[in-house]
Amino acid sequence: MSKINEDRPGAVTGDRVILRLPAQGAYLSVVRTATASLASRLDFTIDDIDDLRIAVDEACAVLLTQAVAGADLQCAFDLTDDVIGVSVSVPTVDGVVPSRDTFAWTVLTALAGEVDSTVDADSVVTIVLRKRRVELS
Repeated sequence: MSKINEDRPGAVTGDRVILRLPAQGAYLSVVRTATASLASRLDFTIDDIDDLRIAVDEACAVLLTQAVAGADLQCAFDLTDDVIGVSVSVPTVDGVVPSRDTFAWTVLTALAGEVDSTVDADSVVTIVLRKRRVELS
């Protein structure tokens, strides 16, 4: 269930938006556009919107290298008053979470703030990003 934030008319929080698309690089523009649109709706700054858009794109790119052929990539966006959480998941061939000792992981952490990864029993790897909105004075 969502609620309307009365301090920021038009901003809806408490929603979960889920995109499911083929795990192919050609569809990443859809994810980037959705990321920017949702972050904008929550009044993120232009710089933070770009940072999150790039971080989500990088998380998707990391997972696409491990994706099972023909699989779907799922992006779930959890919207709250001051945080947008993005979970990117895909069934993988090897069920191995991305290494935290890579340049890609450093980029994710620098751009999104909070980053984590998990793998389930079915070898679905998930990267979770959380970006907090900066309050402007």
